[in-house]
Order: sequence, then C-alpha cells, then structure tokens
Amino acid sequence: MTPQSNLRGILSMLLAGGAFVANDTCMKLVLADAPPLQVLVMRGIAACLWCLPIVILLGQGGALVRVFQPWVLLRSLSEVAAILCFVFALLHMPIADITAIVQITPFLVLIGVWLIWGDQIGPLRLLLIGLGIAGALLVAQPGGSAASPFALFGFAAALGAASRDIISRKVPPSIPALVVTFSTLLMVTLSAFLGSAVFETPQMPTWNHLWLMAIAGFLLMCGHLFIFLAFRFARARVVAPHRGARVRNSLW
Repeated sequence: MTPQSNLRGILSMLLAGGAFVANDTCMKLVLADAPPLQVLVMRGIAACLWCLPIVILLGQGGALVRVFQPWVLLRSLSEVAAILCFVFALLHMPIADITAIVQITPFLVLIGVWLIWGDQIGPLRLLLIGLGIAGALLVAQPGGSAASPFALFGFAAALGAASRDIISRKVPPSIPALVVTFSTLLMVTLSAFLGSAVFETPQMPTWNHLWLMAIAGFLLMCGHLFIFLAFRFARARVVAPHRGARVRNSLW
C-alpha cells in the first residue's frame, strides 16, 4: 500500500466515524419511545432506499446480483451477528459496560489479520492488544460478584465486527463498494425484521420517527460505505487503530 492509499484509508475511517456519530444521535432520539429492533428495521429500510437508487444511477445495478457473492454475504452475516449480539447484551447490561467491552474490536482485527493473512503487527502492537483485552476483561469482571453472563454477547459482538473487517480484504475488487454496502444493509434489515416480528410488539411510528430514520438511514449508508473503503484502501494495521470510540456506533 502506498502512503496516499493509507491516507485515503485513514480518511475513510474518520468519515465513517463521523457518520456513525450523527447516526447515533438520531437513533437515541427515536429509541426513547420505540422498540429497538423495530427502529433497526425502519432505519434499515431508509438506508436501503437511499443506497439502491444511487447504485442504479451510478450504473452499478448489474452488480447487485453480487450481494450474494460468498465473501460479500459472509461479511454481511458477520455484521448481522455483531448487531444482534450487541442489542441482546444491551438489553441486559449497562450500555457503558457493553461499549467498553466492544472496544476490543480493533485489537481483534489486528490479531485476525496477523493470524489469517500473515500481516506483521510488531511486538508493541501485540502489547497494546493484550492491554486492550485485559481492560475489557476488567469491565466484564469474569468470575466476580458483579459479573454478567451477558458480557459474553459483548465479546461476541466484537468478534463479529472484527470478522466483518477481516473478511473485507477477500471481497473481490471488481464488486463496487456501494453494492457491498447494500448487501450489509439488506441483511441487517431482514434479520432485524425477523427479530422484531418474534420478540417485539410493533408500534405505529410517528412523523418524528420517520424523518429521523430517513436521516439515520443516509448516515448509516455513508458509515458502512466508508468503513468498507477504509479496509479496501489500506491495510488493517493502518486503519484499525483509528476506529477508537466509534466501534460501538458501527454496530448500532
């Protein structure tokens, strides 16, 4: 990777973080009086309605069939697993604890690309990875009186998000980034719809919900697009550390 490509990757990651921050604000406003999975469905539909016309206008409609390409589909399902584990953990644990646990995602990405793809990350990064995981374990308090078994879902969410980013490298370059983004949005929306139908009592959305979800859907599309481009432009060891506190938002 060239320095220019690395810079594009870092910039894409920072833009993804900004999009997820703004998306998070819209989500919190709607979640005050609406079921969480139903909110995910509304946001997902809005995101798909933003993404699909843009794909077609860019002349990439013929590539939509590749949303089911094995690596693209596996990447999308990793995101689904991450989100569902995060939401389930959130229902049973304080959000601060879950957020802290999921912060290990960049460390898991670095370990993954080292073990799977053979990327060199160096002893200093390994030390930092160990410190990050140790911090997450302190938050989870395994074996302690305040420990919660639902913390395991927080670790599972981090593992799912890390798998998504690790798999990004295997997505063929010929598949447009927006098509990969649409695949992720579609799979998450369908999964949230099934979960909402089984576990929640639907509520009639208000106009306030609808316009906030329209904005959140656009921001979500941008966030997933930029986070994929970050790992397409640059190696994981370059962009993963720049995720920082935005890990949790990329799951929500």
